[in-house]
Amino acid sequence: MAEAAGVSQSTVSRALAGDTSISEPTRKRVIEAAARLNYQVDENAARLRRGRTGTLALVMICRPGQDRKDLNPFYFALLGSTCAAASARGYEVLVAFQDSPENFWGHYQERRKADGMVVIGTSENTAAWDYFGKLPEGTNWVCWGAPSEEFPWVRSDNQAGAMLATRHMLVRGYRSIVCIGSETSPQRQFKERFDGYAAAMQDAGLEPFLQRIERGLPREEQGRRAAAALIESGRPFDGIFGVSDEIALGALKELTSRGFRVPEDVGVVGFDGVRAGAWSIPPLTTVESDFEVAGSLLVDRLIAMIGGQEPSSRRVPVRLVVRGSTRA
Repeated sequence: MAEAAGVSQSTVSRALAGDTSISEPTRKRVIEAAARLNYQVDENAARLRRGRTGTLALVMICRPGQDRKDLNPFYFALLGSTCAAASARGYEVLVAFQDSPENFWGHYQERRKADGMVVIGTSENTAAWDYFGKLPEGTNWVCWGAPSEEFPWVRSDNQAGAMLATRHMLVRGYRSIVCIGSETSPQRQFKERFDGYAAAMQDAGLEPFLQRIERGLPREEQGRRAAAALIESGRPFDGIFGVSDEIALGALKELTSRGFRVPEDVGVVGFDGVRAGAWSIPPLTTVESDFEVAGSLLVDRLIAMIGGQEPSSRRVPVRLVVRGSTRA
């Protein structure tokens, strides 16, 4: 290759690496010789010389013992958008599913398997977050779903989204709107969403009310049981805001099974924008995060850390998706 271009081997390496000290005519000669010889740059070797792997690790935290096919569809959508963002920036992605101390592992950077790590998943697995929170200083990582403000998190604009959902129901004529969720869950977004709902209700001169979910159950079952408890309590209501789509879908099923007409008698709105909501009966009105922006923010913040730069924004914009579970 060097002989064909009439230069030294080091000049070839620097020309193909984009070294600005190489003149344009020399670079052109090297590139033409490489094309004639069908020469391919060894990217792995080049990355190692730069002290980088060109790979990002993505860890998906699951509930202990959870079947992977039962993961919240939101996390699969976020996984896809994060992998796409990494690929667009020239990185490969190593994906791992972890659920218990037997398989917790985050030393990708130390073992030179990856330059940094994105951690996504349920906040309910406190052992997992305890593990990742104790990784060595200097570990490059960002996360979605973290229970601690001390972690390098990225989240949806949860409070603004909840206010948007609640105001939508108020405009559509619902007045006795109940939030199904939790203000003490490790899922910090649930507290932020309740706060947004409560602020919108108070702005309208109305009393917010939280129907609490039971811990340790699948989200849809939490929503179903919370809706049943609400109905059986005798408290008047004409609207439900579920702090996640799966919770809202569980409530929707319970309402329908008990003869409530949705959206005529009760309006229902969720949060997350999972695809299943588009196919429920009626289709679920929801607040949707911009998944493309979410994946890009996670990757860009991580790349900034790797490069020793100031990380970018932390909040992902949301939008209201109006479907059939609220009045026209």
